[in-house]
Amino acid sequence: MKSYGQFCPVAKAAELFCERWTALVLRSIAAGAHRFNAIHRGMPLMSATLLSRRLNELEREGIVTRTRSETGQHWHYALSEAGAEFVPLVMALGKWGRRWTRRAPEEGEIDHGLLIWGLEHCVDGAAFGPARVVVELHFTDQADARARAWFVNEGGAAELCLTDPGHAVDLYLAASLRDMTHLYRGDVSLTEACDSGRLEVIGPQGLRDRLGAWLNPGPLAGIAPAAVAPLSRAAGC
Repeated sequence: MKSYGQFCPVAKAAELFCERWTALVLRSIAAGAHRFNAIHRGMPLMSATLLSRRLNELEREGIVTRTRSETGQHWHYALSEAGAEFVPLVMALGKWGRRWTRRAPEEGEIDHGLLIWGLEHCVDGAAFGPARVVVELHFTDQADARARAWFVNEGGAAELCLTDPGHAVDLYLAASLRDMTHLYRGDVSLTEACDSGRLEVIGPQGLRDRLGAWLNPGPLAGIAPAAVAPLSRAAGC
């Protein structure tokens, strides 16, 4: 990590946390990703080599802990007290981003893998009750290999399946990848997505009524963008 060459506490903290990807690594662990591959799935454009180096740096600085899993086959990453104390600052970055970043996601930023990862860590498997409820997601504009995903909700947990789990589908959702991303981000509400035809929902009314609770959008989804004036032209233009 590069030093600013200053004793200022802001500079010392920035040396640790302003490295590229660091805030997203901490976001991923805070969201519940504790194995290397699970953390990596939340940052598909970050190389595995760089992620490994960044995790090692954060461990040396006492921000991340690493222990063997119960089976001994994998490393389990978690936030230390220092790392957990930084999470509200990560959320503050997200809040600022929702309010003040002026542009919508560009085409290259609409990522199938990242959306699936985000849904996996936010949906509430208990929303439909203890009985098994299978939700099928159909991305209508994606190639066959990436067009569908299933969530098997049972006993308070939701299990992601990228191949057909073999159970009857109870609730079917269909949308383009972009429209599903906007719904996940909170750019449109569930009601708006359904009423506009951007999201098709098929299933019993009782399950449809619980869909919003199941999607369980995070705290950032409810933050409205700030009302900002359009950029003005310079005089004479």
